[in-house]
Amino acid sequence: MDSNAVFTSFYSKLLSEKTKKNCEIFFVSIAIISFLLHLVLIALVDFDIIHFKTTSKLLSNPIAAIYTPFSFILIYEVYLLVYYLPKSTTVYIGKQYEIITLIVIRRIFKDLANLKLTEDWFAIKGNQLLAFDLFATLILFYFIYVFYKLNRTNEISKAVIQKSLEVTQFIKLKNIFAVILIPIFFVLSLYSLGNWIFESFFSISEMVKNIKDINKIFFDEFFTILILVEVLLLLFSFFITDKFSKVIRNSGFMISTIIIKLSFGTEGILNTILIVIAVLFGVFILWIHNQFEIMEAKKTNSFEV
Repeated sequence: MDSNAVFTSFYSKLLSEKTKKNCEIFFVSIAIISFLLHLVLIALVDFDIIHFKTTSKLLSNPIAAIYTPFSFILIYEVYLLVYYLPKSTTVYIGKQYEIITLIVIRRIFKDLANLKLTEDWFAIKGNQLLAFDLFATLILFYFIYVFYKLNRTNEISKAVIQKSLEVTQFIKLKNIFAVILIPIFFVLSLYSLGNWIFESFFSISEMVKNIKDINKIFFDEFFTILILVEVLLLLFSFFITDKFSKVIRNSGFMISTIIIKLSFGTEGILNTILIVIAVLFGVFILWIHNQFEIMEAKKTNSFEV
């Protein structure tokens, strides 16, 4: 069996339409089961049937149980991101925006479980952050809608472009990256989940007091890997085109990813602001790129006349 046949076999097992559908069924099923198990665990803790060495906020309120299924949905979104990497750069970036928005929503569910309803409601910092996240979610949802709408315009214009040999080879390169990323993210997700469970519920060391923010687990390293992949793809893309609008678009998307990565090193309102800025920057980059494409198309048509 030659190398091409081996690669095709791996690709069909990891990134085919059938595999995507099976992953969807699997992760939705796991999300439902994990939600029920989390509810049972909260009940056992509430009735003092089981005890942990440290008290987790995720075990204090049934609303917090929503956090767990969202975590598995996020993992499925990660798979979709890799799935769309060879197919469409803009959809791949859009999946990044979906993931970071779902992280914000997941954080909202956790914060809702610890919401303090008092007369001076807005004077409490946690409540302020919750309100800010709710508003940011609406903004992010709209930005993602605009991004995909702009992408639809971009895809229609690309449909008339005939694929060259260089483009075909570049797509094959992205397929290789996608196949490599699947096992890397799978191992990383298992390690992150296992490490968090141990440190949250079973560790007796001082590390428990300094445990990493659960919203940053896996995704901090995840976006670091994405940045490295995007740098390589940007460099390889120069073999296909040195067109200014394409270079700026791809560079802008990479900057957007870097800003998302930087947001994991911040907390509170600054974290949310960086996320909104990252998505807004990507939207504007795509809009300006489309304007360039329209201008170039008009210029070409005028020459033909």
